[in-house]
Amino acid sequence: MTLGTLLTGCVVVGMAMVASRVLRGSLRSVAQRRASFSSSILYTIERLIHYVVLSIGVFIALSVIGIDFSKLALVASALSVGIGFGLQAIFSNFVSGLIILVERALKVGDYVQLESGVIGVVSEITVRATIITTLENAEVIVPNSEFVNGKVTNWTHTNNYCRLRIPFGVAYGTNKERMRDVVLAAIKELPQTLLDFPGRAPTVIMKGFGDSSLDFELLVWVKPEYAAQQSGTRSVFLWAIDSALVDANIVVPFPQRDLHIVSGFKSNVDAEQNTAPPEQDM
Repeated sequence: MTLGTLLTGCVVVGMAMVASRVLRGSLRSVAQRRASFSSSILYTIERLIHYVVLSIGVFIALSVIGIDFSKLALVASALSVGIGFGLQAIFSNFVSGLIILVERALKVGDYVQLESGVIGVVSEITVRATIITTLENAEVIVPNSEFVNGKVTNWTHTNNYCRLRIPFGVAYGTNKERMRDVVLAAIKELPQTLLDFPGRAPTVIMKGFGDSSLDFELLVWVKPEYAAQQSGTRSVFLWAIDSALVDANIVVPFPQRDLHIVSGFKSNVDAEQNTAPPEQDM
């Protein structure tokens, strides 16, 4: 290997990166004109093209430099030793990233919730990690292996429709039918509510008898554009329910405690102290 062959190898890798960028740009232009790909599919194809072209460029560069590929078995055994001593996580994340891109169980734009508690929208999928943008606009970098090995709730995997459960309670003795009509009329006025969809009409169900209230739950489907805004959407529904119940003079109870004071407690204590035997001097 000489300086000239080394420079040639670097040029080949650089040309591969340029070719990858050109191919991805051309694919993006064709997709925009024909509108035949969704953004998630386009992103997956772009990443695969980039990795394939870059891998080909690296192999060609290694060949130009003069590396004998017949000795790849020796190189692979050396790599396996390195992986065994500390590259397991990197290799696992690399393979997991390829699995995510190929299977498309996770796509850019999906609203997900991880077992670790992270909730947000997938903004980027790389070979090593996936970037999730939370509702607070914080970007959380999650290793890809967590998506493959852990439990992931994908709210928008096949479609962007989701149903929210909004719990609330009213006082005992409330007219349940009137309360239900008031709540449904209020939430049907909200732009977040999905209406005129067969089998997905909002409804109110009774959950049980609470300590101080009759417990109910509003089951409501929201429109696709609000599927990734569940916290804000839930707040809008709660706000509307409370306002509607107040306007209809329907009581929303809260726990109450009664405190009973025994008036003769102090006099009894004084009487016991007076009747106690005097202390004797020793």
